[in-house]
Amino acid sequence: MTPIDLTTPIELLRPPRVVFGAGAAPETGRWLRGRGLTRVLVVADAFNAARVDLLGLEGAVTVFADIKPEPDVPNLEALLAVAGRVEPQAVIGFGGGSAMDLAKLAAVLPGSGQTIHEVVGPEKVADKRAVLVQVPTTAGTGSEVGTRALVTDPATMSKLAVQSVHMLADLAVVDPDLTLSVPPAVTAATGVDALAHCVEAYTNRKAHPLIDLYALEGIRLVGRFLPRAIADGNDREARAGLSLASFYGGICLGPVNTAAGHAVAYPLGTRHHIPHGAANALIFPHVLAFNAPAAPVKTAAVLEALGLPPATEPAAVLDAARGWCLRLGCRMRLSEFGVPETDLPRMAEEAHAIRRLLDNNPRDLSREDILGMYRAAA
Repeated sequence: MTPIDLTTPIELLRPPRVVFGAGAAPETGRWLRGRGLTRVLVVADAFNAARVDLLGLEGAVTVFADIKPEPDVPNLEALLAVAGRVEPQAVIGFGGGSAMDLAKLAAVLPGSGQTIHEVVGPEKVADKRAVLVQVPTTAGTGSEVGTRALVTDPATMSKLAVQSVHMLADLAVVDPDLTLSVPPAVTAATGVDALAHCVEAYTNRKAHPLIDLYALEGIRLVGRFLPRAIADGNDREARAGLSLASFYGGICLGPVNTAAGHAVAYPLGTRHHIPHGAANALIFPHVLAFNAPAAPVKTAAVLEALGLPPATEPAAVLDAARGWCLRLGCRMRLSEFGVPETDLPRMAEEAHAIRRLLDNNPRDLSREDILGMYRAAA
């Protein structure tokens, strides 16, 4: 893998205001009031819809709480219908990546004359229609800092990816205390999702020294704090460390993005409704090991940052990374999620078609390579 050097141009986008820290959630309402924004649409899952009061909102607040774990086009259309009725001045994503991704689209599509299919791809969104605030309640996706939104198209069983500067949050409020209620299994899966963002950006063909700094520190934070947060969900320092790791992972996604790990994991979510974090955890060791020959120095650095002995030989890398995930309690077999072996070739075909991610990978993957990973994880 030929490294990108410091002379290579790169653009780093972040929300113009970020508030980070325990107890920061009410800053959402204060910030909106300071701007005279009183007609608000909150996009949340059912659990977070029941605690919207933590945001300190006033005025006409509408809550859309019908968020699917892997949102699809009908789910988005139901939200857009509500947004079209409410005509919000501000949209708040309050939840995990699903809520925040849908909030991005609700801030740009209603009244624009554009449909979801017309804005798929980079920079096709016309403009921003409402102020966007993102408040994550899990530590995994980093969506609060990103400009991408993904929804599943039921007709093709594939992810529609929209990227636009107009979907960058005007305010991101990262309050780690909002993650204290996340159960151990979800903490593990979302933590490995944050890790995967950092690792895939760090070992990416487009990896850049500007982003490597965030990526490697994100990996270190996950290695240090994820086992602690799983062991004790009320460990506030560990929760804060993971929220920061997730935020760093989100920074990595903008200019560099993910690679084969996410591409290989996506069919697990679209076809079998395996939660995104759990799918990434299951696939992560296999892709890290596959890429080791193309990025040996960085692979060893990843393992070391996780507190594991550095290794570059694929079998040793696989054993180390898989053992680490198993110790976190992650389910590491497709059979544990009810994925039939007869579906693996079709999944490999679908994953191989996700060129926007696979083309970032430091090592080319064939359909057979992907099928081999699925079979090794079966």
